[in-house]
Amino acid sequence: MSDQSNPKALTTFDIAKHCNVTHRTVRQWISDGKLKSYRTPGKHSRVSVEDFLTFLNQYDMPFPKDIYGLKQNRVLIVDDDQDTVKMIKKILGQNGDFETETAYDGFSAGTKFAEFKPNLITLDIRMPKMDGFAVLKQIREGYKNKHVKIIVISGVVEEQEKKAIERLGANAVFSKPFDHDVLMATISELMETVV
Repeated sequence: MSDQSNPKALTTFDIAKHCNVTHRTVRQWISDGKLKSYRTPGKHSRVSVEDFLTFLNQYDMPFPKDIYGLKQNRVLIVDDDQDTVKMIKKILGQNGDFETETAYDGFSAGTKFAEFKPNLITLDIRMPKMDGFAVLKQIREGYKNKHVKIIVISGVVEEQEKKAIERLGANAVFSKPFDHDVLMATISELMETVV
C-alpha cells in the first residue's frame, strides 16, 4: 500500500489493485458518487478503509485478505461457558493463523465486536444479560456487518429454534457437544467466502 503515513487511507491505485480494475475505473466510481473519498492538501484522492469496505459490501465484491491490519482471520468467540471458549480457541490455534477475542455475555460481545472488527463470530444463544438471539439480530441489523460470518454454537438446538437462528442471519448452527473437525471445516469454508 502506498499511503504508509496514513494507515487508515487507501489510494485509488491501492483500490484498483484490490478490485482488479484500472485506476481510471476507481476514479469514475468516485466521480459517480459510488465510492466515498476525500482530497488531500496535494489534491490526491484517498478512501478510508471503512468506506472502501462499505463500498465492497454494497456492490457484493470480495473482501481483500488484509488491509492495514484488518486480518481476514479474526474470530470473536462469544460464550458464557469458559470451557467452550477454551476449546474453540484451542481448535483455532491448532488449525491456522487466527487472531481471537472473547466475550462471556451478550453485552460485552457488542463492545468487543465494535473494537475487534471480527470476520467471524462463534455465538452461544443461551447467555446471561443479553442472549445470542439479541446479539445476532443487532449484528445483522448493521448494513456494514453483512460480510461477518456467524456460527451459532449452543446447547441442544431444537428445529424451530434453528430456523429462527437461520432467519436472523446465522451462517451455520451447531449443537453442543460438536465435532471439532466439522466445526473447523465450516470455519475454513466461511473464511474462504470473506476473501
